[in-house]
Amino acid sequence: MQLMASRRAFLALPFSAAALRGAPRTAEIQKMIDAAAAHGGGTVVIPPGRHVTGTLELRSRVRLLLEPGAVLEASRDLADFRILPGPVRGYTDNYTDKSLIHAEDAEDVSIEGRGVIDGQGAAFKGPYKVRPYLIRMIRCRNVAVSGVTLKDSPMWVQHYLGCDGVAIHGITVQSRVNQNNDGIDIDSSRRVRISDCSISSGDDAIVLKSTTLEPCRGVAIANCTLSSACNAFKLGTESNGGFLDVTLSNCTIDETRLAGIALEIVDGGEMNGVTISNVTMRGVGAPVFVRLGNRARPSVPDGPRQPVGRLRNVSISGVLARGGGPVGCAIAGLPGHPAENLSLTGLRLEFAGGGTAEQARREIPELPDAYPEFQMFGPLPAYGLYCRHVKGLRLRDIELETEKPDLRPPLVCSDVEELRTDNTPRVTQA
Repeated sequence: MQLMASRRAFLALPFSAAALRGAPRTAEIQKMIDAAAAHGGGTVVIPPGRHVTGTLELRSRVRLLLEPGAVLEASRDLADFRILPGPVRGYTDNYTDKSLIHAEDAEDVSIEGRGVIDGQGAAFKGPYKVRPYLIRMIRCRNVAVSGVTLKDSPMWVQHYLGCDGVAIHGITVQSRVNQNNDGIDIDSSRRVRISDCSISSGDDAIVLKSTTLEPCRGVAIANCTLSSACNAFKLGTESNGGFLDVTLSNCTIDETRLAGIALEIVDGGEMNGVTISNVTMRGVGAPVFVRLGNRARPSVPDGPRQPVGRLRNVSISGVLARGGGPVGCAIAGLPGHPAENLSLTGLRLEFAGGGTAEQARREIPELPDAYPEFQMFGPLPAYGLYCRHVKGLRLRDIELETEKPDLRPPLVCSDVEELRTDNTPRVTQA
């Protein structure tokens, strides 16, 4: 262990016989983190090699630096993970109270380098509480995560709850070994930047949540490649606090089982000011899914049901999607609670096709409290866009096509007010 002469510390994890045996080095690494914090902050270096650990708590002004070839490996023994529920009460209390790397009420914390954090996720089987997160930061300020590879989490790969100022840059996520393997979860946080990341996840790749009554606000995502066994980019399902001022741009989405873009308000809250632009997709269940529903789940146990939320001022432009599934894209509010002021511009969407005349005549149930997913209504009456309960819808420069013949129309609008169309396929008013 080395200390610089200055007040700030630089500490390198030394050679250890325990490391050769694969024994946990939790106490050693935590001691270095605490020592760096005691010197006013500094860097803790994880050198090349495999280093097994249980829960580590990051402190203010401490940088965890993983050198190339370093692997910070989660212990496979749940007893090596501390129970740390955190000070912020929200619906995630139901999920887990353990994580491999944890920070709480800290500021100026970072995880950097070209090493790997391996969650050994396949070793943890069972319900939520026995599957720790890989990284969890709660009510932290000025968080940076860059360069590292995050691999095989038992549950969510990373969760940023109630944080102010998060920058995630140039990371790689490879996690498809367990359930609920979300790549990045931004929850009730503000001033967030995510850029130049590559994410392949077993659950949603990048997902914004508001499991408390505080919104996600001021989130910018750019230049990422996403692939998921669920949704690639999602707002929701937990929406108690809502989502304000969110952008996604210049991203590619590949081989995603559910929706490429899913925007969902179902537990109250307001979605307002979402801009999505310049996105390419291939092999997705549906390119776009927008849903204002009424599941009304409270943010805390035994809390009051949430009122119907609000979804408005959404712009989606410059989306090119190939290999979409046969269901189509739903943009659906509720009777008396329409989605408001939606603009779809420059969309070129390809679908599998194969729809029937019977599907074109289907009565679509409302399903106000159903879990929102793009296939929740079954095959839609339109092979392309099915828009229902919307007020203020602009469709401009839309191209919709199928690989196989389809007897459904490309576009159906039902209970849509203030509809404006330019250079758009025929519209069927139901």
